[in-house]
Formats: sequence, structure tokens, C-alpha cells
Amino acid sequence: MDYSSFPKHNVLCIDMRSFYASIECVKRGLDPMTTMLAVVGDKNRSGSIILAASPALKQRHGVKNVSRYFELPKDPAIYVVEAKMGDYVNMSMQITKLLHHYVPKEAIHPYSVDEMWITVDGLEHLYGNARHVAQMIKDEIYDTMGLTCAIGIGDNKFLAKVVMDLYAKKTGIATCRYQDVERLLWPVPIEKIWGIGRRLTIHLNRMGIVYLGQLANYRLDRLKKRFGVIGEQLYWHAWGVDLSPVYDSFGNKEEQKGFGHGITLLRDYTAEETLTCILDLCEEVCRRARTHQRAGRTIHLGIGYADNSGGFHRSRSLHLPTNVTMDIYHICLQLFHQFYNRHSKIRRVTVSLNNLYDDIETQLNLFEDQPKKKDIGYVMDTIRAKYGSTAILRATSYTEAGITRERSKKIGGHYA
Repeated sequence: MDYSSFPKHNVLCIDMRSFYASIECVKRGLDPMTTMLAVVGDKNRSGSIILAASPALKQRHGVKNVSRYFELPKDPAIYVVEAKMGDYVNMSMQITKLLHHYVPKEAIHPYSVDEMWITVDGLEHLYGNARHVAQMIKDEIYDTMGLTCAIGIGDNKFLAKVVMDLYAKKTGIATCRYQDVERLLWPVPIEKIWGIGRRLTIHLNRMGIVYLGQLANYRLDRLKKRFGVIGEQLYWHAWGVDLSPVYDSFGNKEEQKGFGHGITLLRDYTAEETLTCILDLCEEVCRRARTHQRAGRTIHLGIGYADNSGGFHRSRSLHLPTNVTMDIYHICLQLFHQFYNRHSKIRRVTVSLNNLYDDIETQLNLFEDQPKKKDIGYVMDTIRAKYGSTAILRATSYTEAGITRERSKKIGGHYA
């Protein structure tokens, strides 16, 4: 492969190690690397997921972030704390502010609350090469916040991310340039490569592709025929080539494709309770749509039954776009009554509004005051924006089946 025509940057991928658990350790004056600590969503629920485990807990007891609370060993040395998402988001913002001291905002590309890319092109005359910059950032984060991180360095985002996952989490800092791809990445099983999930791994294994090097040397035309554009991306990633932008253009925001909300319920819901949940979700979806001055024609309802026993995902389109809560709710009711298996309990509900248009026109109706219905929604949004998301709610939100009040206390599904 001739890499001379491909962009070559100094991209760092920074991953905060056991971010939630490390923050909780620091808050308690404990060493994040030696303390055994688990962060759970809800200590009152034995089935609650362990959101984060400290490195010592992972090493000593093999606890994983997808384990359940009841699976924790009965070790008195283990600290168990509830997640405080507000603290984690604030710490993530502090880390981003620290990075602003090194690079402009367009050179920072957040990937998640605890992981981000930054492009450090042109800093050689100030701080030295990319590895020196990575070490400075790593040291400053530890000195100022008490948190450790792993940093991958590459010519593009893909190389920085993959070398961070495979090597930097063990060594602290690792580098992979174009010329290192064959040596560092090709011997790696494909399921360990970022972007290749379990199902894709199965398909590739059936084609005789087990290691990344085999993927790189597979015929491109056959990959494209089998997987389409994904096949082409797999091929180029196997060679370490990634043409995604390493600088964010804040002036050109990607157009919103739709608005959706979903929830995994804490208990099994009956059909009647689910209707209350659907109404709350419709309200949230429409509020977001109105905030962006958008309306949609296609309403999607997803229902997941308890015990992974199935469910359905169905949609219906209207002749005219809308962002009126009750319009969308009535469509969801139709879908629910048409496709719901009446003997099943419900554990997950999603509602989305797609096929968007600018909310600039209202079709008049002889039997309904459509402009008034829209105005009511915007007035409710104004009240919530000024006095809080729960300042004005529908009566059903105050029933035991309502979800809005509880969701308002959470960030990312967990308590703030």
C-alpha cells in the first residue's frame, strides 16, 4: 500500500480508565488503581447493572462492566456506590476545558463522556512530538484531577483509537503509524478491532477471515459485493486508512434526521400502564421537535416484551407533518392496538418522529382548531424552559405508570 497520498496527522485518542469508578474513588480520597470499587445504577435493585468497576476489582475478581449487582463477590473490601451522572458529566467538561489549553475547540472531537480524539498538529515547536504532548496531557490530568488515562497516537482517528484499545490500555501510551499497521494490527483477531461487532465477526469468519491481515488481503470487490459500503470501509480500515475529518466544523451542523426517546422499564408493565408511558414519550419527542422548529410525518412505535420474548416495531405516515403530542399519541395507540400481543407484559417502549419538515405551516381543519393545538404545545414548552421540565405535566404523568418525573432526575438513564 502506498500511503503517500493519504492524510497524515497527529491524532490522540484519550480514554479515561474506569472513569466512573475512578471519580468515585477520588471523591472518597482513595487510590483509583488499588481500590476495589463498583458503580451501580441502583443499589436497591439486585439486578442493577454494574456501570463501572475499578481496575483492582476487575483484576482480583474478574468483575466486568456488564455484570449485575447480585454477581458481586461478598468481599468486605469492595466499595459499592450509586452512579452520579452529573458528577461524571461535569468532570468530562473539566477535561475538555483542560484540552482547550493545548488545542482549539475544532481540534477536539468527543466520542463519549470518557473518551475523545484531539488533533495536535503543529504543536512540535511548543511541546515536542506527539508522544511528548500525550505524556503532558496524561500527567496534567492526573496531577489536577487524580485520574489516569490511556492515549493512542495515530495518523488518523482509526489508528489512534485501535492502538489505544489494543496497546495503550496496558502501557499507558501507544503509537501506530501507517508503517506499523502490518506489524501491530494485522496479527490481531478481527473481533478485537473497533467497529467490528459480534454479528459481523461471524460473517467474516465464515468467509475465512479471522485476523485483520486476512481482511486486508481479501479482494475488495468481493467485500463490496457482500457488505456494500461497509465492506469497502472494512478493507481500508484493515490497511489503517481512515479519511474521516480530524477537525470539527462547528459552523456546519449535521441536519437532524429524527427525534426519538425510549425507555427500559424497571418492572413489567400492563397494556394500560404502557399507554401512559407512550404518552409521556410522545410529549418528550414533540417537545424536542418543537424546540428545533421541526415537524414530522412518520411516527414509529417500538414495544419490547418482558423476558426477551419478542415485541414489534411499526411505523405509520401522515399526509401532513405534525409536532402535536396528541396527534402522534393517537397514531401510536393505533399501532399498539393493532400489533400488541395481549398476553405479553411489556419491558421496553420507544417512540420516534421521522421524515422531518420545517414547522412553518399549519393545515386548517374544519373540525379542529389545529393552530390552537400547536400553540398549546409551544406555551407548555416555554413554561418548562423557564421553570423546569416538570413544571407542567399531564395528569397521567403523576400516576404510578408515569415516567417523566423520574426521568427528569436522571442523566443518561441514571441519577444525576
